[in-house]
Amino acid sequence: MADAQSQRLAAELHVGTMGWSYSFWKGNFYPKELASKDFLAYYAKHLGTVEVDSTFYRIPRTQTITEWHQQTPNGFLFSLKFPQKITHIKMLQNCEEETQVFLERADLLGEKLGVLLLQFPPMFRQRHFPLLAAYLKALPKRYRYAVEVRNKSLLTKELYGLLKEQGVALVWVDAAKMPLAAEVTADFLYVRWEGDRKAVMGTTGKTETDRAKEIQVWTKRVQPFWEKHIPVFGYFSKYYSGNPTGDAQEFLKQAHLLASPRQEAL
Repeated sequence: MADAQSQRLAAELHVGTMGWSYSFWKGNFYPKELASKDFLAYYAKHLGTVEVDSTFYRIPRTQTITEWHQQTPNGFLFSLKFPQKITHIKMLQNCEEETQVFLERADLLGEKLGVLLLQFPPMFRQRHFPLLAAYLKALPKRYRYAVEVRNKSLLTKELYGLLKEQGVALVWVDAAKMPLAAEVTADFLYVRWEGDRKAVMGTTGKTETDRAKEIQVWTKRVQPFWEKHIPVFGYFSKYYSGNPTGDAQEFLKQAHLLASPRQEAL
C-alpha cells in the first residue's frame, strides 16, 4: 500500500530546489568529501526534480545536457529557465535564433524534460503584453511552459486568458515583493518558493528561518491538484529558509502524511 502511495505521488508531485551546484551545501546536504562533479548524481538520489538556474545565464552545451541525462535515474525531471538574453535583454524581440537553439538543447533531455520557465524582470510591464502574446503563440506546443511575471501590472484577466488559451502555466510565487496570483491556466501547476533575499542569506545550506508551518500550508494548498492527477512542479530557493533541500524534503514528507489516510481507506 505504501509503495502504491509513493508511486502515485511520484507521478504527480515533482518537488525540488532551484539549482544543485552549491559547494556550501557540503557538510549539510552533500557529504563533505563529495566532488562537485558528483553533486547532481547524489542530489538525484534524494529528490526527483530540479530547476536549472544556469540556463538563464547561458544555453548549455550539448555535452552538458548529455551528462545531466546520464547522471540521473529514470523518472528524474529537469525544468529549465529560458536564457536571460531572450526574456531580459531582448525582451522577446528578435530572438528567434536563441529560442531555436535553446529548445533544441532542451529537447536532448527527452523524457527527463519537465517544464520550460519564462521568467520576466520587473521592467517587463503591461505594455509588453503584445510581445508575450506573439511569442507564446509562436512556440512549439510539444513542451510544457510556465510564465513568471515580476510586475503587478501584468496580473490581469488578459494575461490569464492568454495563458489558458496557450496551455501555459502561470507560476505561483511565494515571494516578498509579489502577491500570490493563484490562477490555474494549464493542465499542470508550477510553484516557486522564492522567499526574501533581505531576510535570508542562503549561503550556508542551513535553516535560517523556520518555514515548517508555511510548507504545511502549501502542501494542503496543492493537495487537490495531485489528487486530481494534475502534475505539480515546485522548487525551493536558497532564500526561502536557507535550506532548500530540507524544505523540499519536508514538503514531500507532509504530502505523504496527507496521502496516507486516504490510501489506507482505499
